[in-house]
Amino acid sequence: MLSGVTRRKLPSRCLWGKVTFLPMSDLTCARCEREGGRVKAPPVPGDLGRRIFDSICQQCWQDWLKEQTAIINHYGLNVLDPKARTFLLERTENFLFGAQNADT
Repeated sequence: MLSGVTRRKLPSRCLWGKVTFLPMSDLTCARCEREGGRVKAPPVPGDLGRRIFDSICQQCWQDWLKEQTAIINHYGLNVLDPKARTFLLERTENFLFGAQNADT
């Protein structure tokens, strides 16, 4: 036994039975209108992340990630800057769900 290491007692009851996992089922994508696998988890926090998880397929999300990289490089965005993050979230929503709420 390693010195200085304490062993934690595990709970006697399994907690995994209480966790509900969403199946990685196919969905009809709101962007491309085709059946496809959903993203593994909400990719961004908040309501937008939940909307993406509920209605965007993995392929469209991958397309957005490529577009996002191009936008970051084109504009020279610093993703640590809150204004840049807000700009990217707006562009994310426009790319995936259309420009119905766009100000431009």
